[in-house]
Amino acid sequence: MHLSDLAITGFRGIERLSISRLGHVTLLAGGNGVGKTTVLDAVRLYAARGRPWALAKLLRKREEFGASDEEGDEILVPDPSALFHGRELSTNASISIGPREATGGRLDIGVSVDSQGEMFPDSSGNGKTRILRIVFQNRKQFLPMDTFQEEIRFSRSRDIGRWRRTFDEDEWKSAIECESLGPGLPGNRDMARFWDRIALKDSENLPLHALQAILGEAVERIAVVGENRLRRRPIVRLRGSAEPVPLKSLGDGAVRLFGAALALANSSNGFLLIDEAEKGIHYSVQRDFWSMVLRSACKDNVQVLATTHSWDCVRGFARAAAECEEAEGVLVRLERNGDGLRAVEYSEDELMTAAEQGIEVR
Repeated sequence: MHLSDLAITGFRGIERLSISRLGHVTLLAGGNGVGKTTVLDAVRLYAARGRPWALAKLLRKREEFGASDEEGDEILVPDPSALFHGRELSTNASISIGPREATGGRLDIGVSVDSQGEMFPDSSGNGKTRILRIVFQNRKQFLPMDTFQEEIRFSRSRDIGRWRRTFDEDEWKSAIECESLGPGLPGNRDMARFWDRIALKDSENLPLHALQAILGEAVERIAVVGENRLRRRPIVRLRGSAEPVPLKSLGDGAVRLFGAALALANSSNGFLLIDEAEKGIHYSVQRDFWSMVLRSACKDNVQVLATTHSWDCVRGFARAAAECEEAEGVLVRLERNGDGLRAVEYSEDELMTAAEQGIEVR
């Protein structure tokens, strides 16, 4: 596994969090606003090794912008302070994400000041340029804050312009594949992208088997069709039906299961992050859903982290984890402890006992 445990400090709403054990599949439970999605965001940044495009994508997704005065007009610009706990951009601000042991290779992000304008003489800081300092495995990269904000504001490209001149990809550790799903249903564009990567490969059967788990053997085949990438959509052939039907006509559960299976098949040797895993999936198939996730994660070396609010989801996960000997499933409940955050971890045996006896662990 890429992460057998996890420590996060100074990132967004998490001042400090330590999780002593992660599994092949880790389910994060806890109340609203406790920080479950923030943990997924942290793992996403860790997988990207702190690359600027990953930081920018997170700010865009959360719509975290600040007001700036430009020639008398107030405009919205990306707000890097939102990445740091307490929204502080002083030289004391720092983020650390990775294994609990520092020797395991943590991602560290901090703030520096180029007071003499020596590092980036072309920046518009009047001799005092604030800089994002990104460190991974003793390698350092520096990014002027004004460059970072301008690139996010004016472009959606992942790695262009001045970022290429200030962030040296050749000197940086390779990113780990990391796909995301949820909290909403996957869109046709994402499903088509996933499908193209596995078409005519052995992994093409996984989405079909996922649909058969809820619809039975009536599902014979599935494909993604369309003339251009904007209008492509999944269709399903049902036994006894003369024409295929759109996947979406079979309900949200079918779309969610198909999307999850596609995402799993596209995450070999990487991470898959699932936010609000229970969405659209009936309680009666939660066990089958998690069995698919656990077995696929083990087979294709995917480390899955997911969040949930649902007791049915926890119970289905517990039963699937107890039955799947080849993959380890871990439940972690996050809870506030005064001003801090702590992780309560459950082994598979403890989780199964809780599920059988109806002990609340969400």
